[in-house]
Amino acid sequence: MSMEEQCPTTGNAHPPFHRSSSGFDAHTGIYHSLEKLCNNSQIPTTNELDTFTYLLSQFPHPDHAHNKIALIDSSTNHQLSYAQLLRSIRALAAGFYHGLGVRKGDVIFVLSPNSIMYPTICLAIFSLGAILSPANPINTESEIAKQILDSGATLVISAPQELHKLTRNRVPVMLTTRSSNYLSVEELIECCDPVEFPRVRITQSDTAAILYSSGTTGTSKGVILTHSNFIAIMTLMKWSVHATSSQDDVFLCFIPIFHIYGLAFFALGLFSSGITTVIMSKFDLQGMLDAIQSHQVNNLPAVPPVILGLVKHASKVKCDLSSLRRVGSGAAPLSKELTEEFRKRYPWMELRQGYGLTESCGAATFFASDEQAKAHPGSCGRLLPSFNSKVVDSETGMALPPCREGEVWIKSPTIMQGYLKREEATAATLDSDGWLKTGDLGYFDEDGFLYIVDRIKELIKHNGYQVAPAELEAILLSHPQVVDAAVIPVEDEEAGQIPMAYVVRAAGSDLTQEQIIQYVAIQVAPYKKVRRVAFINTIPKSAAGKILRKELVLYTRQQALSKL
Repeated sequence: MSMEEQCPTTGNAHPPFHRSSSGFDAHTGIYHSLEKLCNNSQIPTTNELDTFTYLLSQFPHPDHAHNKIALIDSSTNHQLSYAQLLRSIRALAAGFYHGLGVRKGDVIFVLSPNSIMYPTICLAIFSLGAILSPANPINTESEIAKQILDSGATLVISAPQELHKLTRNRVPVMLTTRSSNYLSVEELIECCDPVEFPRVRITQSDTAAILYSSGTTGTSKGVILTHSNFIAIMTLMKWSVHATSSQDDVFLCFIPIFHIYGLAFFALGLFSSGITTVIMSKFDLQGMLDAIQSHQVNNLPAVPPVILGLVKHASKVKCDLSSLRRVGSGAAPLSKELTEEFRKRYPWMELRQGYGLTESCGAATFFASDEQAKAHPGSCGRLLPSFNSKVVDSETGMALPPCREGEVWIKSPTIMQGYLKREEATAATLDSDGWLKTGDLGYFDEDGFLYIVDRIKELIKHNGYQVAPAELEAILLSHPQVVDAAVIPVEDEEAGQIPMAYVVRAAGSDLTQEQIIQYVAIQVAPYKKVRRVAFINTIPKSAAGKILRKELVLYTRQQALSKL
């Protein structure tokens, strides 16, 4: 690297060797976390330990557990104290074990939207050494059947409204709440004695969950996570929450608990910190705003589409958001431009982006303070304690120093064991030393802050140049008449691929294709220009807020074929 080369973040020329503030070791090519766990918050190494037992050790003291609220249902206002939560978990575990014969290693498939019951179900499963395999309730009957079969589930727990999707299922079914002729989780909790809670020998190396990745760039795969992974993530979350929040804080949960973001945060991490969580069954902007006002929510873990909604729509709705102090963003990249718009509109709120994958238990980087986040817009923070990283050149395999883009690799105690029944996919993602190849293009700056540019598989190859869809989407979203946008590659005989934008216009807007193309063109290099534009009512996204580009690519191809 020449002395004249500049850091993409600061624009400053930088030397070929690292600065100590980046955490980069020039001899090994490894970035080390600049954050350290306190002596009293180290990740437990005792093998004879499971997720539930560890979590229970972090619960509020019994003298306070009766008065400390763990969960609130946003629609009914029904509340559950930590003492009631513990009783429900033990009673349900007793019912699973003695009534239904659930044993260690059995896979339990859960199909349900968020509910005040969901964390209880997850923790009861973990307490038995059984294996949780949750699914997105909007999945089709065919997708659900595939996951039940692939995971090897022996019991299905379904919300009543999803029962019709289980017609192909040959596995016993119970419901989350009373309905029809099926046994329900509610009934088990009411009729079973928590004193009969079974004692099962579980180790940290035992499998705790099989979570299916979103499959935004390929076929969905079962990610195997162990009790060790969950114990590590709880320790890190307890440390980070204590660094930024207090036990008096109220969090709002609309992030799906079937997703690693929701599971790690709301069914595990916050309970280990004794915090109150308000649960929404599903997201809608007005419902979220009402819940923030009604319950004086001050912490909002979110995703970029929600941040966008707060910027573009919430100001038009009458609501009181004065209680909200902190907003987090994860699961998908949050652009520098959207971050700056949010800060202008809500100057009293902190906004911090984090980064993680299902394969890393939802964690990797975070911001320790809002001052850090403001000083590094567009970054997703520094490595969490116990995390290491590499930035690898895909062509040479060389580990790169700060301000050089490459594939981000990470290593930590939270990294998955592999993909279920997918040895080749596991080998392609996890190397022999335990490094997880994330498939994300990014770089660290000179202060050790990570910037994710885009998914490597989603980069558009235009005349030999690489174009990041996320960069163009951020520019499109800065247009006042653009509500949402997505950029995809379209095959082109001359250029290989060209960037095409799908745009959702604001109500009443008559924005044209040419106006959008020109708007982007004046802000980017010529090879990055959007070449085609189509208008659409909504951008397809996963439950975690990731743009489902492959659906748009397929739709584009179908449209092209229909014109032939």
